[in-house]
Amino acid sequence: MPGTTPSGPRCAAIVGPYLSGKTTLLEALLHVCDAIPRQGSVKEGNRVGDASEEARQRDMSVELNAATAEYLGERWHFIDCPGSVEYVGDAKAGLMAADVAVVVCDPESAKAMALSSLFQFLDTHNIPRMLFVNKMDHASESVREIMEALQAVSTKPLVLRQVPIQDDDNVTGFVDLVSERAYKYKPGERSELIEIPDSVQDRESTARQEMLESLADFDDPLLEQLLEDKLPPNDEVYEHLTRDLRGDLIVPVFLGAAEQSSGVQRLMKALRHEAPEVSETVERREAPGDDPLVQVFKTFHMPHTGKISLARVWRGTVKDGMSFGPHKVGGLARMMGHEQQKIGEAVAGEVVALGRMEDVDTGMTLTSSGDSDAMAWPESPRPVYSMVAEPEKREDEVKLSSGIGKLIEEDPSISFTHNNDTNENVLWGQGEIHLRVLGDRLKSRYHTAVTMRRPQTPYKETIQKPIQQHARHKKQSGGHGEFGDIHLDIKPMPRGAGFKFSQSVKGGVVPTQYIPAVEAGVKEYLTEGPLGFPVVDIAVNLYDGQHHAVDSSDMAFRRAGILAMKDALPTCNPVLLEPICQVKISVPNDFTSNAQSIISRRRGQILGFAAREGWDGWDEVEAHMPQSELLDLIAELRSQTMGVGTFEWEFDHLSELTGRAADMVIEQQKAAD
Repeated sequence: MPGTTPSGPRCAAIVGPYLSGKTTLLEALLHVCDAIPRQGSVKEGNRVGDASEEARQRDMSVELNAATAEYLGERWHFIDCPGSVEYVGDAKAGLMAADVAVVVCDPESAKAMALSSLFQFLDTHNIPRMLFVNKMDHASESVREIMEALQAVSTKPLVLRQVPIQDDDNVTGFVDLVSERAYKYKPGERSELIEIPDSVQDRESTARQEMLESLADFDDPLLEQLLEDKLPPNDEVYEHLTRDLRGDLIVPVFLGAAEQSSGVQRLMKALRHEAPEVSETVERREAPGDDPLVQVFKTFHMPHTGKISLARVWRGTVKDGMSFGPHKVGGLARMMGHEQQKIGEAVAGEVVALGRMEDVDTGMTLTSSGDSDAMAWPESPRPVYSMVAEPEKREDEVKLSSGIGKLIEEDPSISFTHNNDTNENVLWGQGEIHLRVLGDRLKSRYHTAVTMRRPQTPYKETIQKPIQQHARHKKQSGGHGEFGDIHLDIKPMPRGAGFKFSQSVKGGVVPTQYIPAVEAGVKEYLTEGPLGFPVVDIAVNLYDGQHHAVDSSDMAFRRAGILAMKDALPTCNPVLLEPICQVKISVPNDFTSNAQSIISRRRGQILGFAAREGWDGWDEVEAHMPQSELLDLIAELRSQTMGVGTFEWEFDHLSELTGRAADMVIEQQKAAD
């Protein structure tokens, strides 16, 4: 059997949809490897993964976790990736660090679509993957039905490696299709070898033939053997399986129930024998050379140990205290959840925590000479959900900015921006849970309590008719007074033109030095027009006025400018403008009609749709949608697309909003003021 000679350290990323049982599988694998004395559980809260307070409060992964184990003398690193789509950035990072992906899914054909975007990412980066169909003890569908549904979302052929043994409706074991050995599940223990039941013989024979035919698609000699009704020896079958997996040609499928440790031993054996070596992964990642090579795939800021850079050693040896150009390793450890096991050095293939690498970011590749672009890194997911984050105490504003800066280092899929239109500090991420967790971390780690609310939509207003307006600001208070007299010609401009100020004063009736003050006064008023919003698409011309040799000043003419606009604009038929965005929604084509319905319900205008480039079975729907309708768009889109739909957006133009909808916006603005 291939892979029986000891291998160097390897890494498997455990990925899959939310609640598929990934963290439970990690526990089962660690128990199989004797890395933990007993298998922990999500229910009991004693698991290695999901060790953070935020994860345990929600009973879900909110960041990736790494663990180390040994199996038959070989070191294995496991990366347990969050399943929620709101943490897809962490999942992608974990996959980029792995030699192989273990994709965990439910035994329900209706949930197969939830894997489509994950499979697409694996395809894009040519990451070999195994599929573990979990919770088979609760399966209500046949394996054939499940396999057909999964194959529909996979571009690579699925190769079933086991058939279940059933007692009535209960799955009690499996038959391995290569060795043709049968095993009976013993919850919490290794499966027991048994004779193949008569009831399974036909299914096993058919499934094995289908497995061999799938392998023969990539090997002509094997195809010839099958055509001649010759069966290859098992060793050859294992060689085909290993070669095809490492070449990312097939997806082996295993069955089990991680909570009962059923099928986990068989999965671990397959990983040992068939998963690629680190040198093969480096070749796949296209990083030639001989010098030491390390890539950081996750950053943590820990309360007591400071910044930790979780990294994969791709080549060479890393030692505590060594330097990668200007970056010096300030501590070296293996991870077991949040526990660190200090070590002196790490060899190629290991996943290690590098201490105090202050100027090193997630995705960065390090060599002996410093930073390198030797290994590509995927772009962070674009933000699709936002909330305003404000410190409960004004004096915590600096702490808030510092804390968010560190959280962004940990998770580059979030951002923090200031909206000048609404004067709000806006936190952007992948969903409400994503941002709420960040709020919890700000409080627990950085002692900064924050309030979060939905951001305001940056409405604008403009005018519909022109006017000429005279204004005089006059004030006497003893000594020098204040005097400024102006005549303004105010006109609407085309949409998107912004603001234009000009002057056509003749004869020096308004001295040149006071004209900028008039413009400043006009601009000051335009920050909040008669409807309560910034005024745009307006032209103002100063064409006449008066001044006083003693009492005129910049202040007087600025106030005259404010007064003129204040008197004029309410009479110019002000109208509300709402921002309209160009939106591109990406969904599997089974959900294209759902996406179109969502757009229509949200006052959007569909511009067209087409196949998404490079994504088999996906469509992109383009539309114009009001920005106010995007606030919770991602929640509805995910609910209508098995969690896989997403969108991108950018501001396109302003459009008039009238009627009851406009009245409600104006009323809300007045109430807020």
